[in-house]
Amino acid sequence: MTTPSTPTTVNLEELSMSAAGAPKTVLITGVSRGLGKALALELAKRGHTIIGCSRSQDKLNSLHAELASASSSTSSSQIKHLIMKVDVRSNSSVEELAHAVMEKKSIPDIVVNNAGTINRNNRLWEVPAEDFDNVMDTNVKGVANVLRHFIPLMIDKKQGIIVNLSSGWGRSAAAQVAPYCASKWAIEGLTKSVAKEIPTGIAVVALSPGVINTEMLQSCFGSSASLYQAPESWAPKAATMILNLTVADNGLSLTV
Repeated sequence: MTTPSTPTTVNLEELSMSAAGAPKTVLITGVSRGLGKALALELAKRGHTIIGCSRSQDKLNSLHAELASASSSTSSSQIKHLIMKVDVRSNSSVEELAHAVMEKKSIPDIVVNNAGTINRNNRLWEVPAEDFDNVMDTNVKGVANVLRHFIPLMIDKKQGIIVNLSSGWGRSAAAQVAPYCASKWAIEGLTKSVAKEIPTGIAVVALSPGVINTEMLQSCFGSSASLYQAPESWAPKAATMILNLTVADNGLSLTV
């Protein structure tokens, strides 16, 4: 296992699309908007099966139709995506998702822990306790809940790739977003620790998506968020990178 102390940036031009191999089943949390939705649609367009979850049933309903449409443009038009309302902050809710996955015999080849939130810009001592708790419960406990229930399934399958979405602010710091920074630093450490625990055949990486124009970025950057690339522009690069991850990447801190 490799666990370097500094993040690694992958040159996507050097990745071969063919290395992605056969169609895969990919679990993505926080799939109803932003990076999660863009990545899910990109992967579905490439013929991969999506297991998606989010807290918003209305957005999941529309996403299901969009995924079906994306899949119909490939030779794998009979793909059956699994979309469920799940709150990753709740261990029992994630457990229900794991049971549904086992019943359908659709163990993911790749797990992308994408669900996340950010606090409103404020100095730490002025961030309401409930806002701080929500960031930690979603960004840290949510990832732990998914790992708790899906790593054993990957161990049984003897293979799997886990991608924990980190951030540039998980490797640096900024004023006004201390709770978010703390949560993403936690993801970096959690990932490196888990990398030392999982057996051969499985890998876990921390992946910073870069700076993308999402609702979360808009909440802290305001109108200047529009200067950055949209999730739809980011998704093809991210999909290629994620599909090409191997066990040799275990423990790495990567950037799209």
